[in-house]
Amino acid sequence: MSDNERSGAADDDLSLPKATVQKLINEMMPNEIACAKDTRDLLIDSCVEFIHLIASEANDICERENKKTIAGEHVVAALQALGFDDYVEEVDDVYKEHKKQQKERDRKSTRLENTGIAEEELLRQQELLFAQSRQKFEAQQQ
Repeated sequence: MSDNERSGAADDDLSLPKATVQKLINEMMPNEIACAKDTRDLLIDSCVEFIHLIASEANDICERENKKTIAGEHVVAALQALGFDDYVEEVDDVYKEHKKQQKERDRKSTRLENTGIAEEELLRQQELLFAQSRQKFEAQQQ
């Protein structure tokens, strides 16, 4: 099997969750309008193609910069390069929010590491708290 056949087969496997897309359609459409299954499937195919287009352009930008990992900045640049300027501000806002949340998660994990308590001790304390909670629950049931 050639590389083209293999990548074509892989592309056929790409999709979006139908239930999630249907939920989005239902939320966005007026109640009196129904969306046919074929229409939903066409929308999914269009979204997958759009994502593929943006990812491909972002990959090209990444390679031109001699980077090995596609970053959010590459996606934003891809949107601009392909003429999707209307999306850039919102995507950039979401990307900045993601980076902020990632920093908060990293800070929380660092705080845990800085407690100086071994993982085994933390697990022991957790088991003790679970046992105490079970005892309280059982006492309330009686």
